[in-house]
Amino acid sequence: MSDRWTPARLPDLTGTTAVVTGANSGLGLETSVGLARAGAHVVLACRDTVRGDVALGQVRVRVPGASAELRTLDLADVASVRSFAQALGDDLTTAGTALGLLVNNAGVMAIPRRTTAQGFEMQLGTNHLGHFALTGLLLPLLLASGETGGVAGGPARVVTVSSGAHRMGRLDRDDLMGERRYRPWGAYAQSKLANLLFMRELQRRADAAAAPLLSLAAHPGYAATNLQAVGPQMSGSRFGAVLTAVGNRVFAQSAEMGAGPTLRAAGDPAARGGDYFGPDGFGEQRGHPERVGMTAAARDDDAAAWLWQRSVELTGVDPAFRSSVR
Repeated sequence: MSDRWTPARLPDLTGTTAVVTGANSGLGLETSVGLARAGAHVVLACRDTVRGDVALGQVRVRVPGASAELRTLDLADVASVRSFAQALGDDLTTAGTALGLLVNNAGVMAIPRRTTAQGFEMQLGTNHLGHFALTGLLLPLLLASGETGGVAGGPARVVTVSSGAHRMGRLDRDDLMGERRYRPWGAYAQSKLANLLFMRELQRRADAAAAPLLSLAAHPGYAATNLQAVGPQMSGSRFGAVLTAVGNRVFAQSAEMGAGPTLRAAGDPAARGGDYFGPDGFGEQRGHPERVGMTAAARDDDAAAWLWQRSVELTGVDPAFRSSVR
């Protein structure tokens, strides 16, 4: 259908600086390419600098003249998040450049229980807490940009990538880190539910402060990326690895299509704070990006407020609407 949204409908993003986490492959790489193609200056925030450098080269090959750079960020270590935010803030301030867009894309899925540098369960720690801290530390830069035209002359934007798996998620307040009972897929679903609770609470707080910020979310449906293979590799499951490979080849859409909802959330002028985008096909597994719904659990304001406060306590980062990076 001709009215289906595609990245070709992104506005001119020249002058917008965008940070994309997990940009070394898959959805993050495709999001970076799409934003660079629209004219944005893209900061590829990657844990693995070797793979990140390869990704940066791909962006420059696929988008001749692309404005892009690579920076190191490990979301599983709050100290790394702080260092990244401080260095980026210093450099942008020196250059007189604003930060218009943050795409919280990086993540891990259904892995055996591991912990982050601060002892958080790895999936919640990376997928939610790392991005919570990053957003909080970069918030002053985003708000300053939003006052002068963050994305295409509008507010700054924070786009958080969730998953259809949030529908299976339950926020376990008594065992948030899965210390008593750990299930890989349950922990993943909880982290993706946390992404949506965070997205909505960030928008609620922005609205209460009349701040120039849009908080949105997206999910890719079933997209063929390296994400699905990590869990079977870490657990040593040959069957899981084969099943994942077959599923990616036969049923999944491309990573480029999977990045469509993220790109729409990042740049569609008609997007509103709190919007959630996903594929328009059957079961939201594949297709072009459209607004989609979320579970009642994801719309639970009490749970969102509790998770926000608990995240502040765990990370030591309080994303208040103030004027300087901590």
